[in-house]
Amino acid sequence: MKLFKLMAERVPAYKDFLKKNKVKPNLIKSIEDFKKIPTIDKFNYLKVYPLEKLCWDGELRQKRWTISATSGSTGEPFYFPREIEQDWQYAIYADLYFRTNFQIDKKSTLYVVGFPMGAWIGGVFTFEAIRLLAQSKGYKLSVITPGIHKEEIIKAVRRLGGKFDQVIIGCYGPFLKDTLDDGKRMGLSWKDYNLKFIFSAEAFSEGFRDYVLKIAGIGGNDVYGATLNHYGTVDLGTMSYETPLAIMARRIAVKRKRVYERLFGETIKLPTLTQYIPELFYFEEVNGGLICSAYSGLPLVRYDLKDHGGVLTFEEVQKSFSKEGIDLIACAKEVQITDKVWKIPFVYVYERSDFSISFYAFQIYPETIKRALQQKELERKVTGKFTMLTKYDQTQSQYIEINIEMKAEVRKSGDLENKLQKCVVESLLKESSEYRETFGNIGDRALPKIVLWPYEYPEYFKPGTKQQWVRRKY
Repeated sequence: MKLFKLMAERVPAYKDFLKKNKVKPNLIKSIEDFKKIPTIDKFNYLKVYPLEKLCWDGELRQKRWTISATSGSTGEPFYFPREIEQDWQYAIYADLYFRTNFQIDKKSTLYVVGFPMGAWIGGVFTFEAIRLLAQSKGYKLSVITPGIHKEEIIKAVRRLGGKFDQVIIGCYGPFLKDTLDDGKRMGLSWKDYNLKFIFSAEAFSEGFRDYVLKIAGIGGNDVYGATLNHYGTVDLGTMSYETPLAIMARRIAVKRKRVYERLFGETIKLPTLTQYIPELFYFEEVNGGLICSAYSGLPLVRYDLKDHGGVLTFEEVQKSFSKEGIDLIACAKEVQITDKVWKIPFVYVYERSDFSISFYAFQIYPETIKRALQQKELERKVTGKFTMLTKYDQTQSQYIEINIEMKAEVRKSGDLENKLQKCVVESLLKESSEYRETFGNIGDRALPKIVLWPYEYPEYFKPGTKQQWVRRKY
């Protein structure tokens, strides 16, 4: 409410937006009133007004900004300025999980920033927050910034890792998997270092987490504290993250279908489940979408993130488990994370709703294909990265094409293509009732075409960029 009032007074663009939508700020007196305020997004707000009009008091030139850009994957890049307050917001979150998960106050630590270091937010934002934290708290925390260069990450760990009590690698999930596989192929024993991992940008399965933990030699109850995923955007920064409790809850839900349905409703797509501090980021769930309000670089209130997901109180999560006979706190005690339980709300988020392909008028999501490729018999042959799209043959019949990346030492073969097709079809039949019905009606025409590509083939698997799981045009 305070943010809304301040924006209505001091942000020229928002003042005009409210006027055009016939909203009188003085009449917004309760949270129920607040919920009726029109949402803003890139298209009805950010791209409508000049950048300076989106800032406090219309001031851009007089401030000291760090400016990040969107990737431009859905259009022209948009530039988001931020001030040191946003770096502190990130640093607060980082301080919480550094102390809770990694005992940063007791261990010397090397943080390897494997996020992109250019105009994108991930790398520079992380670097600035880490430096603030190290300087303000006096932690024995060092940082190196190889960015999205796998060989440099591997060299840093090989040459510097043994000089610290622990090494934290922060990067995107698929990129980390490639880095770990490449390091192993180059003779690096990742198990020789006390590794921890921080992810961002996209969801991943618990099978992926297990794969990473196995390569790093991490087992037992450490699985709940050795990795975590962020939920963040260039618009608002780092908004929430996986706590040990959130990871434990998600892993239980994956194995218990009824719990999963109570929490998320969806039965195919697997969301990232995180916890957040509502005083910093105020989430709302509106028609299955996520809305967030935060001071951020450009202050945003009731901002539509265009993400599909939901918000749950701590009590609602507990109740979802107890209705299936599971005591969440007792489970936390069993895996020895009771000292890491935060009684703060949860937000869960799925991949963007447009991250799917249409086949015979129903949707196929990347998660189904990801799970198919994570089988042990395939993990030795393929990296797990793919790009899927819908195509048409000469008779204009629709079919699915899945372009899959092979590991560096693997050669293309008909046997591998057949094995991949078999696993993908089994996964689709298991998880999609629409696919089952379509397969029953059209038979072999529903079989996906598997196309194998060499490791890091630039058309689909350009090194250092976010993986494009779905392509809409060809």
